[in-house]
Amino acid sequence: MSVYQDDEKVPRPGRGVIWRFLLAGFIMFLCAAGATATAALLQVKEVADILEQESIDLPETAVNALDDVEAGEPQTLLVLGSDRRYIDIQQKNPSRSDTIILLRLDPERGATAVMSIPRDLKVEIPTKNGVVVDKINAAYSLGGPGLTVKTVKNLLGIEINHVVNINFGGFRDAVDRLGCVYVDVDRRYFNDNNPPNGSDHDYATIDIAPGYQKLCGQDALDYVRYRHFDTDLVRAARQQEFLRQAKDQVGVSKLLNDREELLRIFARNTQTDIRGTQAILRLLKLGYESAQNPVQEVHFRGEIGETYVEATPEQIQETVQEFMEGKETKGGRGEPEPRAGDSKRRSRSSKKRSSRSFPGTFEARTTAEDQGIQVAVELSKLKGGGKAPLPVYYPTLAADGSSYVSDLESPRAYRIKDSGGHRYKAYRLVVRAPGLGQYYGIQGTTWKAPPILDNPSETRRMRGRTYELFYDGDRLRLVAWRTRNAAYWVSNTLLQTLTEKQMLGIAQSLRRVGT
Repeated sequence: MSVYQDDEKVPRPGRGVIWRFLLAGFIMFLCAAGATATAALLQVKEVADILEQESIDLPETAVNALDDVEAGEPQTLLVLGSDRRYIDIQQKNPSRSDTIILLRLDPERGATAVMSIPRDLKVEIPTKNGVVVDKINAAYSLGGPGLTVKTVKNLLGIEINHVVNINFGGFRDAVDRLGCVYVDVDRRYFNDNNPPNGSDHDYATIDIAPGYQKLCGQDALDYVRYRHFDTDLVRAARQQEFLRQAKDQVGVSKLLNDREELLRIFARNTQTDIRGTQAILRLLKLGYESAQNPVQEVHFRGEIGETYVEATPEQIQETVQEFMEGKETKGGRGEPEPRAGDSKRRSRSSKKRSSRSFPGTFEARTTAEDQGIQVAVELSKLKGGGKAPLPVYYPTLAADGSSYVSDLESPRAYRIKDSGGHRYKAYRLVVRAPGLGQYYGIQGTTWKAPPILDNPSETRRMRGRTYELFYDGDRLRLVAWRTRNAAYWVSNTLLQTLTEKQMLGIAQSLRRVGT
C-alpha cells in the first residue's frame, strides 16, 4: 500500500486552492469508469484493486461517522483537501484541511451539486473535551477527517455517505498526464518574494504572463493555488474556470484510454472509505447517471469578517436547501469586493463620455488605441508564428470603473503552439475592472480554432459581424468573432461581473489599429 508523496520538503502557503481540479478529475473518472462498469464488471474490479493497493486507509473514526445508504439512492460525498505529507503522517503532525467540498450525486435532480464550505467559517467543533468554537478547518487538526465529518453534519444537518481525503501531490502528474491544459489567463501572476514586483511574504513563487496559453504541471499548480491579492470568491472562480477548460479539452474518451494510470495517480494521493467491488460499482453507476446533468456550484451564504466567515441559521438553511435541490446554477458567481480607490475611479469614469447604446460603458479609445499600437509594433518584431499577419483590434469602449493595465507583460505580444506544435501569433490587452482581483481581456490570435472557441452557446449577427457567444448560466462569459486569418474574443472577469450589454458593447466597439 502506498503513501502520500513527499514532493516538497518545506511546506509553502497556498496549497489549499487546487482541490477542485482533483475533485473534477474524480468526477470525470466516475463518469468514464461508470460507463465502462456498466459494460464489464472486470473494469470495476480493476478500480477496486488499484484503490486497495495504492490508497491509504481512512481512520476508523471517519468511517464510523459516515451514514449508510441503500443501493441506487442519492449519495453525498465529503471531499477534503489537506497539505499533509508522508513525513507528517509518520511524525503524527497535525494539519488543517485547506478545502472542504461537498458533492451530491442525485440523478433525479436537475444538476450535480458541488458546494465549498469556507475554511474560515465560524463553527462549534464537538471535541472529546467539549465544544470548541473555531474555524471549521481546525476540526481536521483536532480530530482528522472523522471530526470534520461530525462537524459538517452538525452544521448542515445532512447525511454524509463517503469521504475522499486528497493530498496535492499528484496534481502536476495528473495535468501532465492529461497533456496539459490551454487556459485563458486573465492577467499576469507574479511573485518572487522580492518587493516591489513581488510581496515580502513567504508566498509561493509564480511567474505566468497573461493571455491564452498552455499550462503544464508546475505552472498549472502555481496558477490554481495562487492565493494573494484577490479574494476567496475570485480564487474559487479561477479554479472553476481552469476546471471547465480542462474538462472541455480532455473528454471522456481520453480518460477511458488512460484510466489506469490516472486512477493510480488519484489513489496514491487519496484516503477514502470507498473500497470493494460492490461499493465502487454502486458509486460509479450513480456517478455515470448523474453525469447526464450539469454541475451546479452552490455558494455558501455568509458574511466575511476580520477573523471569521459567519453564517446565520437562516443562511445555512437556505444554502443546504439549494444544495439538496440540485438546480442548474444561474447568474454570476458573486459580487466583487471593492479595491482601494474604486469609488474615486468610478467617480472619474462617470464624468467621461458614457455610451448610450451600451449602459455601463464609457468611451476609452485613446488609451486602448495606444496599447493596440504598442502591441502591433511588438508583433511585427516576432519571428515565427506563421506567415499570416495578425491585425490588432482594440475596443473603443470600456466597462465603467475600469482601466488598462500597463506593466512588464501588459499589453502582451507572443507566440502560442497548438497540440500539433504549430506556432501562431497572439496578443492580449488586460483591463482592470472594479473589485479586488477582477480583470477582463481582449485576445487575438492567428490560431483560428483554439479549444476555447469550441461549442459556442449561440451565434448572433450584429453590425456586420457574426459573433459567437459563450454563456455560463445566464452570464455571458466570452464573446468571439473570426476573420479569414484570425480569431478574437473578449473575456469576462473571473467573477463574470460585466453585464451582457457591457460585454456586447466592448466586443462591437473593436476597431483595427490604423483605421
